Amino acid sequence: METLRSAMPRIVHLAHTTESGGAEMALVRLLTAEQDWHPGLLVPTVDADDVFSEVEAPRWNRGVRQKSGGSRRSRLLDVGARLLMQAAATRWHHAVRRSDLVVANSTRSAAYGALAVTGTARPFAVHLRDQITVESLGGFGYRLMTQVVLPRADGVVANSQTTLETAQQFLRDDALRAVIPSPAGLDRLTLAPQGHSRLRIGMLARLDPWKGQLALLEAFAAAFPAGDAELELAGAALFEHEAFADELRARAVELGIADRVRFLGHVDDIAPLLAEWDIAVQYSLRPEPMGQNVLQCLAAGTALVVADEGGPTEWVRDAHNGLRVAPRAPHELATALRRLADDDALRSRLAHAAVQTPGLLGDADIARLHAEAYRDIIEVRRPGTASVRSRGASSRASVTVAPIAAFQGVAVPALTTATP
Repeated sequence: METLRSAMPRIVHLAHTTESGGAEMALVRLLTAEQDWHPGLLVPTVDADDVFSEVEAPRWNRGVRQKSGGSRRSRLLDVGARLLMQAAATRWHHAVRRSDLVVANSTRSAAYGALAVTGTARPFAVHLRDQITVESLGGFGYRLMTQVVLPRADGVVANSQTTLETAQQFLRDDALRAVIPSPAGLDRLTLAPQGHSRLRIGMLARLDPWKGQLALLEAFAAAFPAGDAELELAGAALFEHEAFADELRARAVELGIADRVRFLGHVDDIAPLLAEWDIAVQYSLRPEPMGQNVLQCLAAGTALVVADEGGPTEWVRDAHNGLRVAPRAPHELATALRRLADDDALRSRLAHAAVQTPGLLGDADIARLHAEAYRDIIEVRRPGTASVRSRGASSRASVTVAPIAAFQGVAVPALTTATP
């Protein structure tokens, strides 16, 4: 008879939308890599963009569309009602009732997922892709996460140590903590060749006010008021941010750089794009949990500039494999861009160090780490089984992919373990 550790568990993944957001793209990569579990995907409804169309795992569309939240009472009531209806649809779905583990892929799906499994013995895990703060989640979302979701979670998979730290105080002592970067297709990226005549600078992120595109426009205009340097913004205006895209275009005109700024929209195949960029920028206006774009730019060997806070600082060592600049300071970002533009040797050195960053793993390796974490979470919740924490040092109370220790001359294995 197969043991739990050797059997292939049945895992239902909850996604609240089919739009091409970062969380959804990460789940697509996870479910198209080779998994050591039987996956299923439960989505409320299909949006105009179906990012999961290439996923071959069993998929069910059941429930009601999950709209973005808002501050007005009427909007919050609508969001709350939709969450409750989706929780009911999820709770009684045949795949969920037969599953060994339910995994919420996003903050929104975690909200109705936690409600769906409350009062049951169903193991429940949450992917933490946002920091657990009011600024990131809004007041309503923060209360749901801290009072309903995290206290019920049997385990969490955070995209950075920074993200996990914002959730620690709300988790049960026996909940498994794992820090594993999201699968980002790194094995499909190659070292950027560079050497073209025009300097090309880019940002790979959905168009959203907090992602920092407006600050980058200001910095680009200050650093390159004239000349032939180009700026490319790769990302779609998702989640009701079409007006922000219009604002960016208007600001580019006001700054006199519209003829050197390109809006690329969503880019499916990022490898050729990153291969043409001399400089890539991550400059979110609040601490970034851990953007996949940072790992993708490192793996592609692009000279990288990041805001000096949040998850990216766990991967980027200043002046070693990238530059870290003060957040929310476009003038300092402009200085960093100008410095890189004027120093070909520095750009080349940062680019070559980027691809050697410890912990840059392909999707198959990331899927393997998820499989280990999922199995440990199932054991935590298994009736009659002691918690992972209490079974001794050989058990995995926490899983962390840790790049920074290697910057200090410490050999880093693929996994390190620690108690929270």
